[in-house]
Amino acid sequence: MTIHLDHLMVPARDKVAAARQLAGLLGVPWSATGIGPFAPVYVNDGFTLDFDEWPEPLPLIHYCFRVDAAAFDAILQRIQAAGIAYRSSVHGPVDHQVDTAHGGRIVYWNQPDGHQWEMLTESYARQP
Repeated sequence: MTIHLDHLMVPARDKVAAARQLAGLLGVPWSATGIGPFAPVYVNDGFTLDFDEWPEPLPLIHYCFRVDAAAFDAILQRIQAAGIAYRSSVHGPVDHQVDTAHGGRIVYWNQPDGHQWEMLTESYARQP
């Protein structure tokens, strides 16, 4: 049996604003309404991030997207155009740099609710 991750819930103060921002950065479709109380972001044909409004305090969660080089360039350009601070280190300071020490390219940024997004071109978790 093959197992696929279908969807994850993303806690948010404003689910529509958070879903709109991420979908815009990734260049993927989204909806202000979905099944139940969610504002879904359709990351790809088999995976959805369901933004849901939660009361304070929100848990802070790390999400990582693996993309090809062309998508990395396009998403990074949208991050830059939006004026979003990004960094080359998971816990490092904002340096507006791209990490290339792991065989690909990696950047990190935080969304307004504090969740940490990571984008990489090569999975360092899957290297032999």
